[in-house]
Amino acid sequence: MHDTMSKSKSAFVCNDCGADYNKWAGQCTACGAWNTLAEVRLGSSKHLRTSAGRKDGFAGAAGGNVQTLDQIALREQPRINTGSAELDRVLGGGLVSGSAVLIGGNPGAGKSTLLLQLLCKLANEQSCLYVTGEESLQQVAMRARRLGLPTDKLQTLSETNIELLLGIAESLGPAVMVVDSIQVMHWPELASAPGSVAQVRECAALLTRFAKQTGTVLILVGHVTKDGSLAGPKVLEHMIDASIMLESTDDSRYRTLRSHKNRFGAVNELGVFAMTEQGLREVNNPSAIFLSRSDEVASGSVVMVVWEGTRPLLVEIQALVDTNAFGNPRRVAVGLDQNRLAMLLAVLHRHGGLMLGDQDVFVNVVGGVKVSETSADLASLLAMVSSFRNRPLPRDLVVFGEVGLSGEIRPVPSGQERIREAAKHGFRKAIVPAANAPRESLGDMQIIGVKNLSEALDALER
Repeated sequence: MHDTMSKSKSAFVCNDCGADYNKWAGQCTACGAWNTLAEVRLGSSKHLRTSAGRKDGFAGAAGGNVQTLDQIALREQPRINTGSAELDRVLGGGLVSGSAVLIGGNPGAGKSTLLLQLLCKLANEQSCLYVTGEESLQQVAMRARRLGLPTDKLQTLSETNIELLLGIAESLGPAVMVVDSIQVMHWPELASAPGSVAQVRECAALLTRFAKQTGTVLILVGHVTKDGSLAGPKVLEHMIDASIMLESTDDSRYRTLRSHKNRFGAVNELGVFAMTEQGLREVNNPSAIFLSRSDEVASGSVVMVVWEGTRPLLVEIQALVDTNAFGNPRRVAVGLDQNRLAMLLAVLHRHGGLMLGDQDVFVNVVGGVKVSETSADLASLLAMVSSFRNRPLPRDLVVFGEVGLSGEIRPVPSGQERIREAAKHGFRKAIVPAANAPRESLGDMQIIGVKNLSEALDALER
């Protein structure tokens, strides 16, 4: 009797890096993380081959034939226009047939609202299926009615069983399918609970294989953990074609959509939306919302140009330098790298002659934008100098540039496009790296090219 029963096999997988082990351990030896190993129940190969009612198993469409690259017929990947310019920008031009897209975000960021708006519009031209596992169909219908969306074409389904879901999807044959969310889906062949590492990984694998075999655009909704990373196994990010995060802050009605992985477009693209009573509305000119500065001129404020994906973005950076009376000065960076702030303060002391060792230094990027590129170095330094000297900078000044450890101002990519974007918004003065300064003048805009920190500080006096 025991010979006829399939033995239950298990492994232990790290949630951070995806490494697997035969037995549990307190620390993952691959990435060094502690308490990240979770048990995974392994189903038999028979169950994997016959899941979702398919007999073709893992055989590809090419029948296993080996080909050289020059023998492969190249064809243009068809794109499905979503009707939203910001969403199409992040996706790389639209949805690709047979692709799997993962959208994550904090609770209440607007993931379900954005996808419901998307499918209600696409349903007029494409066959769409919205699968909800966390909400009832009545709740989805009430949201659609509240947002004023057309509801006569979109097909909806409330299901968490992955086998039943794939069976229904195979019979309907939708062009676009949304699964909200992957954490509540479960495969009956696995004994673990929904949301566990095993369930999330296997359900995502079955859904992704279904999308590849049928050409369906699959959009998965994923939850995030306390630290803002995607919940579930790390291998989930390797299965899908695009990973998008919808970010929001508690005190802002604006939402930023950023791509972290995209096999069909550029990464780090940024789309900006505003949450309104009619749902999420795209912001065509995001620089305008990040430049809503006060009418009063204050010290420690300057505008910089960062490059987000394929377009420049103007944001304001603020700095506050104040005397510390407790002997332990603080260095706080919001929206910037904390370690880079400490490095810039050392460069300012060594090559700029300003000692801020006894000062509290606070640097903030206005609007909740997170800047990861080094083009914000020069703007951060000049904002700190302005606050320390209590001398306001001109309102029509824009600054960007990378600062090296020897005090040199290094050029940044797409410098010409950054300057043109600043001129378009009315800025008349720019302090930029000398290598990024254009050879020809741009109208009445004064462009000062600097080679080192001393020249940049002297340019503030002009």
